[in-house]
Amino acid sequence: MNGRKVVLFANTDWYLYNFRRSLAERLRQDGYEVVLLSPPGDCGGKLQALGFRWQAIPMQRRSLNPLRELTLLAWLVRFLQKEKPALLHAFTIKSAVYGSVASKLAGVPARINAVAGMGYVFTSRDRKARVLKPVVRQLMRLALNGNGSALILQNPDDATLFKEANIVSDSAIRLIKGSGVDCSRFNARTRSDTTSNEPLRVLLAARLLWDKGLAEYIAAVRTLAGEGRTIKFILAGSPDEGNPTSVPKQTVEGWVKEGLVEWRGHVWDMPALLSEVDVVVLPSYREGLPKTLIEAAACALPLVTTDVPGCREVVSKNGEDGLRVPVRDSVALTDAIRLLDDDRALCRKLGNAARARALSEFDENIVINKTLLVYNELLAAQMGFADDAAAEPDGRA
Repeated sequence: MNGRKVVLFANTDWYLYNFRRSLAERLRQDGYEVVLLSPPGDCGGKLQALGFRWQAIPMQRRSLNPLRELTLLAWLVRFLQKEKPALLHAFTIKSAVYGSVASKLAGVPARINAVAGMGYVFTSRDRKARVLKPVVRQLMRLALNGNGSALILQNPDDATLFKEANIVSDSAIRLIKGSGVDCSRFNARTRSDTTSNEPLRVLLAARLLWDKGLAEYIAAVRTLAGEGRTIKFILAGSPDEGNPTSVPKQTVEGWVKEGLVEWRGHVWDMPALLSEVDVVVLPSYREGLPKTLIEAAACALPLVTTDVPGCREVVSKNGEDGLRVPVRDSVALTDAIRLLDDDRALCRKLGNAARARALSEFDENIVINKTLLVYNELLAAQMGFADDAAAEPDGRA
């Protein structure tokens, strides 16, 4: 077993590249051998170009075929037996369950599972999700417990849910707010605090899922356009065909043809995009801790989001560091956008408060340092080594 090898396992290579690349780079700097594991996609080559070892896994996110899933689990066990890592760090629910089961069977001594939001099964109201919820809950209960395991959650609401559902023991939970943002890369641009004659530019950037509040956003766009306002509405992101709540591409194209939104598709350069807009909205139904809002906060942009788990961790005080509206409430969302269109000084005030909070709580160095404390805690217990300064873990829920 290689005491300095870790495997980072996610359900998309896009997630590894966009959300955990800085963690992988820090691990490599600290002398770890890092293996990145995900289904194939457009970002695997990007990770390899950065010098990382990335391995594609035969995983289909939406598969419910028992034979295919058993084949996947067997593949993962063989892979871990061959690699002999000291620790596996899995992200999202499916990767956490499969990674934990395979790690136990392969003899991997330390397992960290990071669940960023409760996902489709726990947020959707459709019949399929209701049927799957008790099954997934039981699988999580069986997979995520045991010696050498820790569960990283991003907000207190998710921690309470896991505790009350008796999925894992209280002592296994660590609370770490998100994956972090490089606040030196996401900078505030100079904005006037006087009423501007320029149209307000409003951005929603997310995977194009109904659960991100796309219907409410479009309803607000229609209402405000009907009032004769010249607000420019921008939509960034792509449909996620692996998610049952994905918005069909033709629906988005229809909105564009109506002149409701400008659709940018997937955007790689988020700092550049955020420098072009005045307000960022995310009317999501539930989040772990949304990176889009943190990036926008770091750019000193005013935020409009829903009063739901994850989102309320970023906008903690309604009217002070952003605006919060009730979930699934397009009227309240419309009112919030209208308020900011009428009061550009409020935009600046909310944006400055958002950046101050991003610097103090969400900078990626803070998040990575807390994550590595959990690594050291588990490896010390299982392998008998760790930096003395990191012996006490931070962030217990």
